[in-house]
Amino acid sequence: MRLPKFYNLSVPDRLLLLKDRGILSDADYQLMLSEKQRLTAVDVDRMVENVIGAFTLPIGLGLNFLINGKEYAIPMVVEEPSIVAAVSSAAKTISRAGGFHVVSDEPRLMGQIQVVELSHPERARQAILQNKPEIIEQANSLHPRMVGRGGGARDLEVVVHTGASQRGDMLIVNLLVDTQDAMGANMVNSMCEGVAPLIEKITGGMVFLRILSNLTDRAMVRAEAVIPVNLLKNKQNSGERVRDGIILANEFAKVDPYRAATHNKGIMNGIDAVAIATGNDWRAIEAAAHAYAGRGTSYTSLTRWEQNDKGDLVGKLTIPLKVGTVGGNLRSNKAVQVLQRVISVKTARELAEVMGAVGLAQNFSALRALSTEGIQRGHMSLHARSVAVSAGATPDMFETVVEQLVASGEIKEWKAKEIIRELEEKETGSGLTDTGAEMATGFGKVILLGEHAVVYGSHAIAAPLRRGIRARISETGIGIRVVIPRWGIEAKLFDQVANGHSMYHALEQVITGLELSTFSFDIEVFPDLPRSMGLGGSAALAVAVIRALSDHFRLGMDNETVNDWAFRSEKVVHGMPSGIDNTVATFGQFILYRKPDIRTLHVASPIPIVIGLTGKSGHTLQMVKAVREARGKAPQLYDNIFKQIDELTLTSLPAIEEGDLETLGRLMNVTHGLLNSIGVSCWELEELIQIARSHGSPGAKLTGSGGGGAMIALAPEKPKKMAAAMKEAGYQSFVTEIGFSPKGEHRG
Repeated sequence: MRLPKFYNLSVPDRLLLLKDRGILSDADYQLMLSEKQRLTAVDVDRMVENVIGAFTLPIGLGLNFLINGKEYAIPMVVEEPSIVAAVSSAAKTISRAGGFHVVSDEPRLMGQIQVVELSHPERARQAILQNKPEIIEQANSLHPRMVGRGGGARDLEVVVHTGASQRGDMLIVNLLVDTQDAMGANMVNSMCEGVAPLIEKITGGMVFLRILSNLTDRAMVRAEAVIPVNLLKNKQNSGERVRDGIILANEFAKVDPYRAATHNKGIMNGIDAVAIATGNDWRAIEAAAHAYAGRGTSYTSLTRWEQNDKGDLVGKLTIPLKVGTVGGNLRSNKAVQVLQRVISVKTARELAEVMGAVGLAQNFSALRALSTEGIQRGHMSLHARSVAVSAGATPDMFETVVEQLVASGEIKEWKAKEIIRELEEKETGSGLTDTGAEMATGFGKVILLGEHAVVYGSHAIAAPLRRGIRARISETGIGIRVVIPRWGIEAKLFDQVANGHSMYHALEQVITGLELSTFSFDIEVFPDLPRSMGLGGSAALAVAVIRALSDHFRLGMDNETVNDWAFRSEKVVHGMPSGIDNTVATFGQFILYRKPDIRTLHVASPIPIVIGLTGKSGHTLQMVKAVREARGKAPQLYDNIFKQIDELTLTSLPAIEEGDLETLGRLMNVTHGLLNSIGVSCWELEELIQIARSHGSPGAKLTGSGGGGAMIALAPEKPKKMAAAMKEAGYQSFVTEIGFSPKGEHRG
């Protein structure tokens, strides 16, 4: 599955994108965002003995996989840097070549019954084979539900090991069981226990061990990829050189067990990560793979890389993989349940085939790196990511910290902290106004007071944020595209089939209105705002794009014209906007607003605030519509509420301009109560507001349309502690200020 620039997104934005694409349900999205999928000490105390806590690992997504014609986003639980990125890169190359082709056997799990003290082992073997139907029937009688679902014991084999024990010859009965979509270890073990007395009766011997085998060579998976050489070339190497290097590296692993061990470990890096994510026994899978690799006279590689008649690189992985999609781990681990839904496989056999493709992709990636630039270079940026986390890089600056770390060549924590300090100083400095002239800018915003009432003629007070959205135009030869790497968006405009989102329609209306639809260009957008969180993202995007178009095509738009076009765009997105978002996005000023009047506010000093994000999309169009419908049923009641909000808004003006945050806070608290009374709050907003107030905020309320989105809290003291408390509760938050003085024109 292709999710362009997914790695550039923050974790909340990645989750939101997965929800938008239908990969995560609303419930799973909220669960993952709040991190309540994690196992607690109480949960794990029921799973193993002597529990002292729960251990967590990163969950990544292997992307770009096309397997047997189906696209997959593959969850991987692994702590080692480079694995997820490497497998996604390999899958992208292989998908361009037609994807992975994987076949698998009808999986069988083997249970073994050990029989000793036999007078005539060969006669005992024949007796067991003659009584095979009775033994299988006995085994199946122990699990009638499995038989009813089409599974159960299918066959048995008998092996005699001559002179294998101090007690003489040893006879082994291998019971082959179809466990359907279950891993089946417990079921097979109980079948072996159940048939042991019958086998003793038939053979006259003594049954000793009765247990499953983890060498699951009756559940083989065979994955293949064919890659033309033109997809293998890079800046330093021809495709032929890369192909030959991969083949030569694989030949080393075929003949040398020391190299083969590392080679196969790389394959299992990917397979184990998927096994853990889907609740499977990765230790059993590892045991089977390595036992199979050592089945001959020497331990060898599990993959084969060759050249076909066309000169293409052909990779094949043959591996035993017996996995399950149902069982105890699914019921006890919420994260596994979510990730099973993400991978979206219908059967355990399909899951095994997906894991086979992942193993082949992981091996391809490792051999390609080893045979070209070496493995260390690929690890560098991933190591930088770990260092950035350790140094405390926040989601909004994370990618910048990583890029600067790699560029510096000093991938050390002290260097990361130095970069973070510089970025924080810039954040509290001139913000968006201090960027290069090649980028056009629209400001994000918060509404301090007056939401919803402003739609009906009341006043509202709004302030720009230092964060916003930047845009630029670049020439292309193929139509008009909008590319937003941080949000995982890469779409062609004027494509009625593909683009149903109002954002695309709004951009199309602007481009058509400016008579630019016959040109070919890319609109590159770089947001510093979270999506759909009530911080004016759609208006900031419109302003940034309109200014970028004006700059690139020399349209000479002034601020009033930009604002007018941005308002038209907002009407497409939100239906009945107040006009406040596009006004703040355009002018970047702290304002008292009542359409069409605007008064600029001046404050004694910037006001420190914390913004908390619910992670729940705030749908302005829906919330405005809901309030309008409710007002239609009780107009006098709602008009009285809007009048009270208007009075509170106007009363706050001296407090804002004089920096009286105690008074301003009281007015904000009362206003939030009125907004809650008209049904535009939600429990996430209420929890964030309570956290803010309990950490010293004199005033906290929702900002924007509500129903989710964001809240704003005055934070005159310890704002970072307040923001940290919100994050500890499972929300995203950031510290900033309003009332700063932008420099010059707000064009970035």
